[in-house]
Amino acid sequence: MRFLFKTDYDQDIRLFRHGGQKFWYGLLMAALLAAPWVLPDYFLAQLSFICIYGLVGVGLMLLTGYTGQVSLGHAAFLAVGAYTEAVLAAKGVPFAVSLTAAAVLAGLAGIAIGLPALRLTGIYLAIATLAFGFIVQEVVTRWESVTQGNAGIAVSPVQLFGMPLEEEWQFYYLCLALLSAVLLGMLNLMRAPTGRALIAIRDSEVSARSQGIHLARYKTIAFALSAAITGMAGALYAHKILFISPEQFNIILSIELVMMIFIGGLGSFHGAIYGAVFIIALPQAISLGKDYLPGFIAHQTGLEPTLFGLILVLTLIFEPMGIYGRWLKIRLYFQMFPLYKKATFKRQKTYMKSERLR
Repeated sequence: MRFLFKTDYDQDIRLFRHGGQKFWYGLLMAALLAAPWVLPDYFLAQLSFICIYGLVGVGLMLLTGYTGQVSLGHAAFLAVGAYTEAVLAAKGVPFAVSLTAAAVLAGLAGIAIGLPALRLTGIYLAIATLAFGFIVQEVVTRWESVTQGNAGIAVSPVQLFGMPLEEEWQFYYLCLALLSAVLLGMLNLMRAPTGRALIAIRDSEVSARSQGIHLARYKTIAFALSAAITGMAGALYAHKILFISPEQFNIILSIELVMMIFIGGLGSFHGAIYGAVFIIALPQAISLGKDYLPGFIAHQTGLEPTLFGLILVLTLIFEPMGIYGRWLKIRLYFQMFPLYKKATFKRQKTYMKSERLR
């Protein structure tokens, strides 16, 4: 078992706590960089989707997992980024400019929903973001002069510095680079005063206000950053599937995105990545496992959403900390064996006194 002896306050905010983390994260990055040499294009395409959904998960985790603001309309921000990228790419705008525009417009959309919803919490905030998702989908459908309505828009491959990224490995490296950069930025943000203010708001708005934290400002920042990151993911998503239409960004997608961070592990960027892997891997596992299931089950319609819902319910009941929480328990078990206690992670039925004032 590893013991960390801290001698200064800077050790509490280090990006890597010890050399072991540097080694394992470095090994993971080396494996991801080497993936195009050992994996076929199909698996590289799935890794690209994991990176795209991971970006969405990071943005949604910042808002829901770290700030405590529930959103059921994140598919709208994904649509804003995707359509912005599609329209600008069709006009020959460089990818760096169109990607930035997609993030900025999605961030402005986040501010547009964040400001009116400042006084809303819980289910009321979820309903407000859900309504915003319906509004964006309707606007995209009706604004045919720009979005071409239900006919959809065909999107060309990414043009980066005048070179088309037509090979699967090229686009995979682009997605991996953007995900790594955003993750690094968010990890540094959470070590900064802004990140600590967001966590304080999540834990108790009353206590945060008493400490001088401007709730409206930081909630708006969380909405804007979350939407901007999701807009970047939408731009990559458009180039990946090469065709977008309004029905792709419906309420079902928003619910899947929320399920992703809950199953992955709420309150950790690790959980966002685990959730993205789960969202992409489960449909593939279902398609492979149908050959081994009884016929009356394998040929049923709605098998995938049924399993998604069942897994979410079981996760909330038996493992509220998600996949990442289960990994933490397994790791701690082997670190402390044979002295591990079953009640180590037992949830306490207590709450902060400041919560009583709500």
